[in-house]
Amino acid sequence: MAELASAAVEAPVDPANWTCPAPLRDQPVVVMGHGGGGALSAELIEEVFAPAYGNPTLAGMGDSAVLHLGGARLAFSTDAYVVRPLFFPGGSLGDLAVNGTVNDLAMSGARPAHLSAAFVLEEGVELTVVDRIARAMGAAAEAAGVTVVTGDTKVVEAGHGDGVYVTTAGVGLVPEGLDIRPQRARPGDAVVVSGPIGLHGVAIMSVREGLEFGVEVASDTAPLADLVAAMLAVTPDIHVLRDPTRGGLAASLNEIARASGTGVRLHERAIPIPDAVANACGFLGLDPLYVANEGRLVAFVPRHHADAVVAAMQGHPQGVGATLIGECVAEHPGMVVVATGLGGTRVVDLPLGEQLPRIC
Repeated sequence: MAELASAAVEAPVDPANWTCPAPLRDQPVVVMGHGGGGALSAELIEEVFAPAYGNPTLAGMGDSAVLHLGGARLAFSTDAYVVRPLFFPGGSLGDLAVNGTVNDLAMSGARPAHLSAAFVLEEGVELTVVDRIARAMGAAAEAAGVTVVTGDTKVVEAGHGDGVYVTTAGVGLVPEGLDIRPQRARPGDAVVVSGPIGLHGVAIMSVREGLEFGVEVASDTAPLADLVAAMLAVTPDIHVLRDPTRGGLAASLNEIARASGTGVRLHERAIPIPDAVANACGFLGLDPLYVANEGRLVAFVPRHHADAVVAAMQGHPQGVGATLIGECVAEHPGMVVVATGLGGTRVVDLPLGEQLPRIC
């Protein structure tokens, strides 16, 4: 904590400069909170986009859509990446643009295959920066076992962008027999997280705000398809997979609880929160459960398979820290609660806006 106090003296931080105040729910204009993965994001989808595009596939609200096309089961997903800064400890915009979409596909049990990449470049950005991002994307795609096969580039006037934005879309094949979606959570399921949480959000914050936390905190960005394959090798009957990015673990669990009409009970002492993340969040008044991740997943697994699945995860490089953190329950449907270390219980609600804007 001494290092935190020292950093605060050397580089004073005004939280108002990097957090989004909780906006009114009836905002007539878009606010930053609409992109935070919380309640405002959900309202934007439910009230604007879902009515415009309404169809049963979209209504599933998974990380990716599972489609039948020409006799094949395809997973399809798209995502835009607007992170600031473009480069950070453990990764870059390029890594996120690949890993984020690859992971969305993997959360349906798919084996990712191909990506598209669309760049929006701001006039005046250095070509060396664009080249560095493109090369990072190429390396990340190779590591994830996918290929970037098509794309687009647009340029906007200086002052009308933020350097570089990237949108990727991806497709992959889903094996027959898999049914992984948030609606399948059942009371009795074990809730498993693949490793320590909060690293990505704290890594971004440390660079953006010039804070030091005694040790370097690196983003956890990584592809998760191989980890999912290792889990499915134990049992294909995994009910739910989700990568807790915007809004963190709390947002993902709330979305699953509401989609399935079940409750979720977590055990505070079982949740793997690194000391650096806990200290940074304590110093800045943040809750680690709401901090973004980019290389973690949360799984709902039938309890009788949970120990074997966790063991398989721990044998994979991306799941070494896999831990059982709670269970799905029939009580308090649609709600997530945490059993605290002091014997109490607190509700973990869907965040309204966002703690850390522009983290992915």
